[in-house]
Amino acid sequence: MENQWLAYVKRLQAIASTGLHFAEGVFDRERFEEIAAISNAMLADLGSVPIERIPELMPPMGTAYATPMVEVRGVVIVDGKILLVREKFDGLWTLPGGYADVGLSGAENTAKEVWEEAGLRVEVKSLISVRHKAKGGYRADPRDFYKLYFLCESAPGAVPKIGVETTDVGFFAPDALPPLSEGRTIASDITDAFRFVRGEITTTIFD
Repeated sequence: MENQWLAYVKRLQAIASTGLHFAEGVFDRERFEEIAAISNAMLADLGSVPIERIPELMPPMGTAYATPMVEVRGVVIVDGKILLVREKFDGLWTLPGGYADVGLSGAENTAKEVWEEAGLRVEVKSLISVRHKAKGGYRADPRDFYKLYFLCESAPGAVPKIGVETTDVGFFAPDALPPLSEGRTIASDITDAFRFVRGEITTTIFD
């Protein structure tokens, strides 16, 4: 669960961004710009980040109604082991996935990400879970995310390979996981995936 003050700051930023998007009068814009400046300063203080860098980390303020970003992750389990990829970004391991691209469905995005990061063509079978990142045990993030986890099936005997954003790929037993990139995938996501495959969970998990 994220820090409560971070949750407050993100909500203030969303209010400021949506307000700037719809504001018509100059005085309304000034008020929302002040809220944006205050929330940016609070976020810089919370994250020990220079305030000048905050706009780089966030969606452009006021360009649209503020909504959560969407991330998809593909779950491929073969012979009791789960597919993970090692990210170039931090050298840690995660379920293959990333931001959802405009114009593609959730399933299409997931299949694309598994192919690009793990070199496997998959068929997306089921939606395992929809997680609100801020409510889970993920690394704190100034952005707000919905995380969609899809169960996928690869062709029998297919061998994964590294992609342009990964340095390694492999299948791991649930009791022998490598160090995880916890902004992307946490151990409970993997536990839930195995429980879903075993039939212990029969409906989509959601927050």
